[in-house]
Formats: sequence, C-alpha cells, structure tokens
Amino acid sequence: MRTYLVVIDETEEASIALRFASRRAMKTNGALHILAIVKSEEFVAWGGVQATLEEEAKNRAEALVSSAAGTLFEETGIRPSITVKSGKGPKEVRKLMDEVDGLAALVLGAAANGPPGPLVAHFAANESGNLPCPVMVVPGCLSKEEIDRLS
Repeated sequence: MRTYLVVIDETEEASIALRFASRRAMKTNGALHILAIVKSEEFVAWGGVQATLEEEAKNRAEALVSSAAGTLFEETGIRPSITVKSGKGPKEVRKLMDEVDGLAALVLGAAANGPPGPLVAHFAANESGNLPCPVMVVPGCLSKEEIDRLS
C-alpha cells in the first residue's frame, strides 16, 4: 500500500502538509503515517526537571497527533498510523522512512514566508539524492481549497 509520511508539529505548514497528504492518500487508496518528534531537551543540571520537561513535551506531541488523527478520520475516513519519537528531527524522520513499507512520499509543508523550515531544508537539499521516496513540499501559502484541488 502507498503510504504518505507526514511530520507534524504545531505550525500552520504542518497542518497544510497533513491536509495535502491525507487527500493524496484518500484519492490513491493509500495510507497515512503521522510522525511527531519531541525534541530532546538540552542537559539540565537536575535530572528530575529534565525528565519532567521531556514528559510534558511528549504529552503535548501525543495530544497533537491524537487530535489530528481524529479530525483526519472524520474528514476522510482514513485511520493513520501514528508515531511519536524523541530525538533530532531529520535523524528520526530518516529512521522511520527506512522502516515504513510502501512509502510513497515524505510530505512536508514549507513556511509561507521566510526560510522553508529545517526539515524541508534538510530533505530537499542535503539528502534529496539518496532518499527511498520522493519529497513533496507543500507551499504554506495555499488555501484549503487550493490544497484540495492540487492533491
């Protein structure tokens, strides 16, 4: 099955990428895999404080992914696979790309203004020649109607 991998966070461009990927999956009888990455906290002198910060970040990420998956199911009927990982963004995305069978594309949203974002910059430039699938970059300035038409 063709699987579209989307990395989400709390940004508008992540929502746009998720909408595009979900519409592509729906139209191609494919699947959707949502990845949320919890950034590892820099070392804090008190281990308990660091553990609390990391746990809170993980809980926020899980709530975000659950909410997105629920909305997605209501709108498209697609029940996505969900992964929440702790670590560095590009490294965790690449590891998951190598694990997902039938990966059709990595779908990322670019910021509407300014730099496109760290994952877009990394995967569209640094690693673009040795990825297991295409990278789809969805412009952040697109409206919902434009995304639906283009997907």
